[in-house]
Amino acid sequence: MARILAYTSPARGHLFPLTSILDELCKRGHDIVLRTLASQMELALSHGFDAAPIDSRIEAMPHDDYKARTARGGLQRAVSMFSARAEYDGPDLQQAIVSTRPDAIIVDVNCWGAVAAAEAWGGPWATFCPYPLALTSRDVPPFGPGLSPARGFLGRMRDRALKPLFVGTFEHIMLPPLNEVRDSFGLDPLSSADDMFGRPPLILYLTAEPFEYPRSDWPSNIVMVGPCAWDPPAEPPDWLAMIERPIVLVTTSSEFQNDGRLIEAALEALSEENVHIIATLPAQDSAALRTSANASILPFLPHGLVLERAVCAITHGGMGATQKALVHGVPVCAVPFGRDQMEVARRVEVAGAGTRLPASQLSPERLRAKVREAMACVEGARRVSEGFAAAGGPIAAANAFETRLLGRFLN
Repeated sequence: MARILAYTSPARGHLFPLTSILDELCKRGHDIVLRTLASQMELALSHGFDAAPIDSRIEAMPHDDYKARTARGGLQRAVSMFSARAEYDGPDLQQAIVSTRPDAIIVDVNCWGAVAAAEAWGGPWATFCPYPLALTSRDVPPFGPGLSPARGFLGRMRDRALKPLFVGTFEHIMLPPLNEVRDSFGLDPLSSADDMFGRPPLILYLTAEPFEYPRSDWPSNIVMVGPCAWDPPAEPPDWLAMIERPIVLVTTSSEFQNDGRLIEAALEALSEENVHIIATLPAQDSAALRTSANASILPFLPHGLVLERAVCAITHGGMGATQKALVHGVPVCAVPFGRDQMEVARRVEVAGAGTRLPASQLSPERLRAKVREAMACVEGARRVSEGFAAAGGPIAAANAFETRLLGRFLN
């Protein structure tokens, strides 16, 4: 059996889906070495992984893209942060390679330095991607603004005209610093965004159709395995069983982006509705929020405990929270604030699995209407849930990792 080294960015929303894949590989006899958030060491060790924290300087660099006034400014801030983290996550993975002597590596696609270190290492390696891939295709609109898929000739002309604007901006901002990282590891430069996704021998893409748009030109190194939704084990709190009303879950980002006003709007919008709101704020203080009689606000609660009884999930458009709701067949009202969330929210709408309300239009009245509309999308949410299940989840991910990277260790 193989010794597999896994490396994540400092985000629980990236670690948790990977955990289910590592569990499956471990069950098959592989030795798992994990480098991830310091706060998750107890969890990782309880799974039998050889775990240690990533460089503490990486966790000290939070996202600040929410401070930008434009989408371009947000992208520039995100790129600066990924570049700054790369100065540490690349050498951090190199050190882990030397000390643990892995047979194969799986690394978070957001860890630019670690991705370069894995490629430069020369052994079998893969990335995993828990958010929409910014990969161009003749079948989907340019990535970024959350455009609806093209219809007919005019739609195709729209995509053709807008591609240089959005893809060109993305590449202009991202490629120079990314290639600086690659150059520090002796790697040749990338020529395009698509080239970036073409380098890993395997990308485990944590989604599936019909949530992801169907494409006729998927690269052969990409395997869609579904969300691999996973929560840390927890007992349901006693108060949860005492709630009699239908539950609406409200989520905010696990990496701070100042989206607490989504919960404020939800509390006001649904204060007179026959529902109970359960809201989580893992990345900010909830003390300043006004509460109501039909609401429970917590820093964190495993969403699976709530989604078993939920009739709708109001999400910030994060891929993890949104897909986790849809895994349970729960329709979603997605309120995107930035990052990849515009694309996630549009996919919710196109799949007929819920509704979309841009954060710029957020108000209690609009949110109430969108939540009511989303609650009627149960059939669309069920279709997405079935598509996720058919993709195979952690078993499919482990199969792809073994067959494509570990063949010589399985004999």
